[in-house]
Amino acid sequence: MTTAHHAPGEARPGGRTARTREAVVAAVLEELGESGFGGLTMEKVAQRAGIHLATVYRRWRCVEGLICELLTELSADVPLPDSGSLAGDLRALARAIAAFYGEARVRSLIEAVVSAAGRDPQVAAELRSFFDERLALAGRMVQRAVGRGELPPDTDPVQVLSALGAPFYYRILITRRPVDRDLADSAATAVLAAAHAGAYTRKADGPSPGG
Repeated sequence: MTTAHHAPGEARPGGRTARTREAVVAAVLEELGESGFGGLTMEKVAQRAGIHLATVYRRWRCVEGLICELLTELSADVPLPDSGSLAGDLRALARAIAAFYGEARVRSLIEAVVSAAGRDPQVAAELRSFFDERLALAGRMVQRAVGRGELPPDTDPVQVLSALGAPFYYRILITRRPVDRDLADSAATAVLAAAHAGAYTRKADGPSPGG
C-alpha cells in the first residue's frame, strides 16, 4: 500500500510530505462536506489541495485510499488507554470507539469504503491495511495485560481487539442502528470474560482468525 498511514500518538514525518498529506486530508474533508462521497473525485481533491493530480494518484491511488487516509487522521483522536488493568483499558477503548462511530460523517465514511471493498480488491487492500494498523497499535494494551499476568501468555492481541470491535461493525453495517455506551460496556465485559477464559489464545494449527 502506498498511502503513508501513521499510528495515533506517533509523530508523522515533517517537511513536504507532511504538508502534502495535511493539504490532501483537509481537501477530502471539505469536498465530502460539499458534495458527499458520491461527488468525491481525485481531480477535485488535487485542485482544492493545490497538489499535482499525479502526486495524489501516486500516493493514494483511488478515492477510497483518500477516505482511508482521512479515517486514519480522524481515528488519531481515539485515545489508547493505559489504566493499569485490562478491564479498564477495554472499557475505555470501547467507549472511545462508540464515540468515534457516533459521528454521522464517520459512519458514512466507513459504510462507503466497506461497500466499495466488496467490489474492488484494491479498495479491500486499503481497508485491510487501515484496520491492521489500528489492531496492531491497540494490541499493545493486551500485551501489557499479558505482561501483568492478567491473561494467558499465548493470548493473541489481534483476536482480542477484533472481538471488541465486532459488535460495533455488526451494529453499523448489518442492523444499521446507533452505537452507544451500553454497547461499548457490554462488548468490553464479554471480551474480558472470554480473554480470561483463554478464548483468544493462539492455535498451533493455523493463523489467528483476526489476522
